Amino acid sequence: MERDVTLLEMLEAREDRARRLEALRTRHGSAAVSFTLNIAGPVKDSPLIRRAFQAGLEQLEAGLRAAGLAVLDRLERRAPTGCEAQYAVDGPVRELQRACVSIEDGSPLGRLFELDVLTPEGRRLDREAAGGAPRRCLVCGAPGTGCASRRIHTAEELQAATRRLLEGHFASADRERAAALVTRALLDEVGTTPKPGLVDRANTGSHRDMDIFTFHASAAALFPYWANCVQLGQETADQPPASTFSALRRAGQGAERTMFAATGGVNTHKGAVFTLGVLCGAIGRLWSAEAPCRDPERILTECASIAAAVTEDLASLDPASARTAGQRLYLEHGLTGVRGEAAQGFPSVARTALPVLRAGLAAGLSRNDAGTAALLRLIAQGTDTNLISRGGPERAAAAAERCQRLLQRSPFPAAEEIARLDREFIQENLSPGGCADLLAAAFFLQSWELAS
Repeated sequence: MERDVTLLEMLEAREDRARRLEALRTRHGSAAVSFTLNIAGPVKDSPLIRRAFQAGLEQLEAGLRAAGLAVLDRLERRAPTGCEAQYAVDGPVRELQRACVSIEDGSPLGRLFELDVLTPEGRRLDREAAGGAPRRCLVCGAPGTGCASRRIHTAEELQAATRRLLEGHFASADRERAAALVTRALLDEVGTTPKPGLVDRANTGSHRDMDIFTFHASAAALFPYWANCVQLGQETADQPPASTFSALRRAGQGAERTMFAATGGVNTHKGAVFTLGVLCGAIGRLWSAEAPCRDPERILTECASIAAAVTEDLASLDPASARTAGQRLYLEHGLTGVRGEAAQGFPSVARTALPVLRAGLAAGLSRNDAGTAALLRLIAQGTDTNLISRGGPERAAAAAERCQRLLQRSPFPAAEEIARLDREFIQENLSPGGCADLLAAAFFLQSWELAS
């Protein structure tokens, strides 16, 4: 894939591209558009370049749909001389040109896009005549083509500037994508109904100080935090995992304040701030511009490395320093809770919630119904410290046993049976909040694994 190409190869590729574009235009009697990347230097193809090309294809096709322009035909070629695509497009040619200019000028990545439009008559349209801004130099930002025509910058300078542009774009885009999918996971979790003892679309569970809208407000307010966690992982990737954990801990404290401000002091997502924050930090540590890590197993293994420091926190606890319910349960019963989950790479997510969620979706269930089954499996493990804190070890164990019996009858119980269990949990004031956070983590990893 990565090799130097000669000037002759580039000239031949350009002629071939022009012939294919003309053939498309003639065959369909329509406008046609050619898409390539402007890559300086002798290497025109690499994993990072292909990722940029794919991003451009997605933007182009979305732009054509938004403008109401129909694709009649499409050709694509990926070669050492570069990636290229040609489209025959039905619709007003000026609309096509405006859409292409908007894509080229719409983001920093668009600076590398070359979108050439032919009219149905074969005339090439000028981008500036359609309102496009003058292209700027990649290295110094000067407008126009003066730098290129006078060869002011070396090929090495242009290549370095291109690399910075691509890495900066994808670093930011991947952070935003992760934040969007975490937010979706939180909304999926609270929207999954019925959930024994938890806030959902049907009721407020065993809670009197929150409802589904409280969770919506919290999820919206926390959006920037998830992107920040990925960035912290990216920035500390060459440091020991403990450095990432320290940075995440500071960011998490700020996120908790943001959550409480959004909810009027109600704890909706404190556990999720920790759990999903560590996941996002792991994604950041494993990130590369060519392709972010989407393998849940690798991500969860990295989580264990990041969170190893929490075992030291637990070991240093004493009755005077234990402030949270989870810390007191550790001292009284040896339960490590979400901290222990994190230090082990969230085994409940890897071995329970994620497999059940995948199996349910593969069987054609909705995210809601697959999510309820995954939650029941998590509760059945009997390790939720929120349940134990609210009801004590015996009642929590009894609640877990009820979930086990329900699952023995069917791996994906009917909603009516889960709703009956929900009423029982509410009557006993039980709420498996820790399991809810792990369900959100499974929702996120399932979406992230499949994201493009």
